[in-house]
Amino acid sequence: MSEHPEFQSEQDHITKAHECLERSRREVESMRDAVDGGRGGTYQSRFERDVMWDRADARLARMDIGDLSLVFGRIDTVAGDSEAPEGEEEAFYIGRVAVADENRDPVVVDWRTPMAERFYRATGVVPMGLKRRRYFSTRGTTLLGIDDELFGGAAQDLDSGQVQGQGALFAALEESRSGKLSDIVGTIQAEQDRIIRSGLPGILVVQGGPGTGKTVVALHRAAYLLYTHRFPLEGQGVLVIGPNRVFLSYIEQVLPSLGEAGVKIAQLADLVPHIRALGFDDAATSRVKGDPRMINVIRKAVADREQPLAEELRIPYGVQNLRLTVEESAEIVQRARRRFRTHNAARKFVEAEFFAKLVESSRNDDSAEVIKERLRRELAVREALEWMWPVLLPSELLNDFMGLPGLLRSACDRTLDRDEWRLLARDRNPVVADLIFSHNDVPLLDEALELLGPRPTHKEEDSVRTYGHIVVDEAQDLSPMQLRVLDRRSLNGSMTLVGDIAQSTSAWPHDDWDSIVEQLPRRRDPRMEELTIGYRLPGPIMDLASRVLAVAAPQLDPPTSIRKVGEEPKIVAVDAAYAASEVESLAAAVVDLVRSELDVVGSGNVAVAVASSLVTVIDEALGAAGVDHGTATEQGLDRQVTVVTPSLLKGLELDSVIVVEPQRILDEQVRGPQSLYVAVTRSTKRLTIVHTGELPEILC
Repeated sequence: MSEHPEFQSEQDHITKAHECLERSRREVESMRDAVDGGRGGTYQSRFERDVMWDRADARLARMDIGDLSLVFGRIDTVAGDSEAPEGEEEAFYIGRVAVADENRDPVVVDWRTPMAERFYRATGVVPMGLKRRRYFSTRGTTLLGIDDELFGGAAQDLDSGQVQGQGALFAALEESRSGKLSDIVGTIQAEQDRIIRSGLPGILVVQGGPGTGKTVVALHRAAYLLYTHRFPLEGQGVLVIGPNRVFLSYIEQVLPSLGEAGVKIAQLADLVPHIRALGFDDAATSRVKGDPRMINVIRKAVADREQPLAEELRIPYGVQNLRLTVEESAEIVQRARRRFRTHNAARKFVEAEFFAKLVESSRNDDSAEVIKERLRRELAVREALEWMWPVLLPSELLNDFMGLPGLLRSACDRTLDRDEWRLLARDRNPVVADLIFSHNDVPLLDEALELLGPRPTHKEEDSVRTYGHIVVDEAQDLSPMQLRVLDRRSLNGSMTLVGDIAQSTSAWPHDDWDSIVEQLPRRRDPRMEELTIGYRLPGPIMDLASRVLAVAAPQLDPPTSIRKVGEEPKIVAVDAAYAASEVESLAAAVVDLVRSELDVVGSGNVAVAVASSLVTVIDEALGAAGVDHGTATEQGLDRQVTVVTPSLLKGLELDSVIVVEPQRILDEQVRGPQSLYVAVTRSTKRLTIVHTGELPEILC
């Protein structure tokens, strides 16, 4: 690599690019610092100053690439190409962000520009006006190697039209994993680039098997759309939804590394204000909470809190009693329901009508305002208003109706079977600040927020934020109620859904994408794309995974792995006499396997994939043996060795994966074959399956 004849000149260009980026950064800092930061001046001048500061900070954030590669490629156009002066050849360097020299001449072209598209799309069959594509392997400002591809008649045998830049691509694939997802901006392939640059409007569905790059394609698409459609998306916002906190931690550095810090990355629970969500319900409860019938349950739960008085209210007022009859209170409730779309918005109306009726029963001339001021703190008045029309947070509504048997029965009786609504019951917590819900409660809380609306004095903090584009990873696992949460956040129906039907492991599995898309806004026909080339899995691991896929999703074809060679999966049968019990034998074998894998992968990471019932057993065994490790629910992938269930493995990639007792995964996990498929398709290098008894037929 270092013998390339242009190595030094390319190193010089990369050095110059970094110098120009640093000069631009200093210029922006100087411009920002030159703006008076004081509090004086007119409102207009202060507003303009704040705008300039915000824009400068945004530019600085885009230029902050840390130790990442700035320049990763170059394209050379043929003479007469439309992008080059007539009769001349020209070279364009492709990189993470655009960089210009002191004369404003381009030194680096941003990877998202139309010019850079050819870097990813050109093939030997369709060279797109290129005569050469060059890939750089760099570390910071240091050039490590050059990988060239030639186009034209002399290079037909160098490019199959499928995978470009094989030297750079395979080098990236062989790197050890760190527990954080890296961007692929320098090695994007043609089918991935087509999806990344697909149009903004409508719903784009991306089906992709394990290792096809679904997640990184989705994140690069978010960066591309925000760059290309800066107006209106910078104001409207781009939202990226992941399945869990482990996944969010895994992907968090990708978008900033691509020059985009203006994208919100979240899980569904982050979208509903004033709640805390931890853990997940069992499969049966999750199924009920994800059912569209819960819309009517929540609607009835809200209606049950809008009720007339049970008996006439009499309030002492001087020498008389002010009265509100049951019939009058019922009339107020009915009028409020007809006039207001959301519950909380009607509270002021109910209060006004309440005191107006008290005024009508008065024998003196005091106004409603006077009577309200004198009586509003009276316990009987407060209790009556809270009975008729309380101001509620979604968490308070669910805490009450799920925690009080009478309210639960009333809300569910005509919608759910008795066995179903009993699954919703939970202990009522008298302290609202201590409420903790499951992640399966989140769509119910959001449904309640839609019906309750903001509290009258907290409209801004209770409001629902919408986004110009929403990217959803692992979309195949979302229930109808969860999909409604996304629908409410979509400003215009523009979404990217990525996932793999074969990895649908939730209590609400989907066998096709139609059942998902039909729950979302349909302002135009959805577009379907498929990623067919697998980059993560070596061929031998993909062969084993294909046997599981034949059971998990027989309607799908496995991805075509470009990594034909690799280590064969290792099958380890545990001797029951290895320790005092079968479980102890299994745990001891896992400890030995983890140690041996650490010796092989060096600085790479190791995942121990287990059914939920074995997490504690394996965790304690590794701890007792002195193996430094973590569990995914506690440490994410921050440790080199992680004990994790298949549901939390989804979307991740590891150097080595040890799948423990696959029969338990098949028996215990929701959608066992799909969960096992997830477990055996996470490794980029080594896969070990350890079991007691007979190996499950699905792996034979």
